[in-house]
Amino acid sequence: MQYMKLTNLFCNINPKETLEYLPDAVFVVKERTGKIIWINEKAMRLFELTKESLKGTQFNDIVNNGLELAEKSSKKDVPIIAGAMTESGEFFIELNATLLDDAYIITVRDVTAMTNVLVNAEKTGRLNRDKNLMLAKLSHEFKSPVQSILGFSTALTDGLGGDINSKQQKYVKIIHKNASELMYFMDKFFEFTNVEASLNESSYLTFDIVNLVQNVLKHNEGSLRNKNLTINIVDEQLKTKTIYSDENAVKTILQNIIELSINLTETGSISIELCTPELEFVEKTGVTLIKNATDESYIQISIIDNGIGLQENEIDGIFEPYTQADKVNKKNIVRSFSLGTAKELVKHLNGSIWLATEVMKGTVFNVILPVEKGAVKQDE
Repeated sequence: MQYMKLTNLFCNINPKETLEYLPDAVFVVKERTGKIIWINEKAMRLFELTKESLKGTQFNDIVNNGLELAEKSSKKDVPIIAGAMTESGEFFIELNATLLDDAYIITVRDVTAMTNVLVNAEKTGRLNRDKNLMLAKLSHEFKSPVQSILGFSTALTDGLGGDINSKQQKYVKIIHKNASELMYFMDKFFEFTNVEASLNESSYLTFDIVNLVQNVLKHNEGSLRNKNLTINIVDEQLKTKTIYSDENAVKTILQNIIELSINLTETGSISIELCTPELEFVEKTGVTLIKNATDESYIQISIIDNGIGLQENEIDGIFEPYTQADKVNKKNIVRSFSLGTAKELVKHLNGSIWLATEVMKGTVFNVILPVEKGAVKQDE
């Protein structure tokens, strides 16, 4: 906590009495020499000092570069984090200094616990990035054996290894099916780790969003045809079909969501609605509006299915793969990797993503993205 300038404390009152009862530890330190000329009881307890041990003690003796930091704090009128020492060991403090005549009035607070949390968070973040980078580099080593299993099992099924009986054919099909599921899981897992580690290069350009949606649907036409699902693209409320964004990122977002909608829908239809949302609504979704935003600054994409929907316990943490580890349903974990990737990409594009669902009635996935040069995050 930073205090107002303490000059007023010395007007018509006993200064030491006032400083004694401040909520933090307080030092009075000579400006030029750094000699401690007075401290309150809280400072004595915090730094394990006595009146006898104070004789000849410099502020630098108990705070690393203490006098220099006091000067910096006083001139800039800001709190400073510093390392401090006692006989029990080192700890972290926040100090605020005010120069009064030829002495600094310095308030000190122990922030060791808070600093440790920040340091641990930084270390954890760095470890996660290193972990994901390693996994990305090893993805080929993980997937190569599975690809071999898929290739040889297909060859056996096609008779390239000679005739096999019906029982052997059944076993080979089981091997191929399980290997295919494992490969799909690995694809989604490594896709997520790549995005989380920010290993994918961004490439912003102008493209037709409706054409991109059609291309993604074409990529999934086999699954759509197998389930005989009807597809509708609704874009009457879209003011412009040409947008500026990272096309590959948007494509991955759409692919992962549409793929999931197909999995959730056995019969019926899937609709992709594109519109230009009102700015007030965009802001309510958590997006920080760009300066001078217009009605064409953002786009909303809604993927609507009439499938089985999601139960309440499936929604919890659905965009956070690591929260799914204790759930026995393998589909939940794979689903969260797909949606986790979508969420990370939407976040990178400075947009928002959410869903609404009802059991046996369907699910609606919503994505809002900025579509103007000034609205996207990019390194240009």
